Amino acid sequence: MRFFDSDLGAYTQFTLCSGSGRRHNSRHFLDRIEIMPRKTFKRWFPKPQNLREIRGLSFLGKLIHDPNLFHMNRHSVAEAFFLGVFLAFMPIPGQIPLAAAGALLLRCNLPIAISLVWITNPLTFPFVFYFCYKLGVWILNIPPRHIEFSLSWDWLQNNFLPIWPPLMLGCLLSALFFSCLSYLAVQWTWRWHITKKWRQRREKRLAKKTK
Repeated sequence: MRFFDSDLGAYTQFTLCSGSGRRHNSRHFLDRIEIMPRKTFKRWFPKPQNLREIRGLSFLGKLIHDPNLFHMNRHSVAEAFFLGVFLAFMPIPGQIPLAAAGALLLRCNLPIAISLVWITNPLTFPFVFYFCYKLGVWILNIPPRHIEFSLSWDWLQNNFLPIWPPLMLGCLLSALFFSCLSYLAVQWTWRWHITKKWRQRREKRLAKKTK
């Protein structure tokens, strides 16, 4: 019996074990071989119990216990990468609550989405946003201004308004490009890993038959 597998993008087939009468299929195998990507992401990103202690996420209330926010599968992880990377490139306050709200809306992995907004942190944001500003200046074909980014209210009052059109344009384009790139990278890497394991399993079975 054949069925279409979305992870492999191909048809797979049921097999029967002799004697026990128990049915096994490739879906069970795919669930097993997906353990490695899941373990990798779980090792890199915070655990659910740690997120539930963050005060900035208290607005979620009981919704933070939604199991959909902690699923670790190909689509949930890829969408979380898209969301987190997109927000990381946007020069807006409240990135963590926005990532949490987005994860709730998309039903994607909350720990990954929240962690990725820290791509832009006090050490990296001057370089990231300066690149975005230069990109916006180049697209709009306007002369650049000499600016030094700083996390202060005084800097926002005196410097943000004159530069916000090219900055926001560069940030938006960068956010779309890198979020889409990360989404596709996760989808491809996860799919490649599954396909590789599937081929190794098939080669082992063929080698046993030839003996």
